[in-house]
Amino acid sequence: MEMLTNPNILFYLAAYFIGGIPFGLILAKRFGGVNVKEAGSGSIGATNVLRVLKRKDPALAKKLAIATLALDALKGVAVLAVAKLTGMPDATLWAIAVLAVAGHCFSPYLMFEGGKGIATGVGVMAFMMPDATAVALIVWFLLGKTLRISSLASLGALVTFIVASYVLHPDVPHIHSHAPIWIVAIIIVYKHIPNIVRLVRGEEAKVA
Repeated sequence: MEMLTNPNILFYLAAYFIGGIPFGLILAKRFGGVNVKEAGSGSIGATNVLRVLKRKDPALAKKLAIATLALDALKGVAVLAVAKLTGMPDATLWAIAVLAVAGHCFSPYLMFEGGKGIATGVGVMAFMMPDATAVALIVWFLLGKTLRISSLASLGALVTFIVASYVLHPDVPHIHSHAPIWIVAIIIVYKHIPNIVRLVRGEEAKVA
């Protein structure tokens, strides 16, 4: 029981369980009457919400996709903000960031399935490393506009973020390690394996 009164453990649990909330699935079901896990790519993220609902109601699809993107990004940030306000050390904050992404990608509410982790990853990394995240978002925007392939833009932005983190923060303050960034990156790449296979085969769908 002492574990459950440890502030670090409580924040870790909050990060995982709040990170696991499948907002895309909830919003699409509630307002669009569609189960995104059974349509499109089967992902619970904003891209699939947009892709699936666009056939039914383009205006609603955009609104729900934006809402999904925002909520997925903010759910990790919310826990980080509270943890920082209560004086948690940087090592704890980085662990919270990793667990929020893990919760989204391996949701406890979906039998440990989940999304790709991009939006939640952007949220937590923007909180922890806003400068490197800004660089990555510029690359994501440019790739998205030119190639119009969501997964390729996301993976390109991920690589950019990793490089930028080393350039801008060669020695990560207080933890002196890029390990949390690599853990998040590995989770995201793992969740993108089907997309990577389709990219290699030239079968990955573009965002209309």
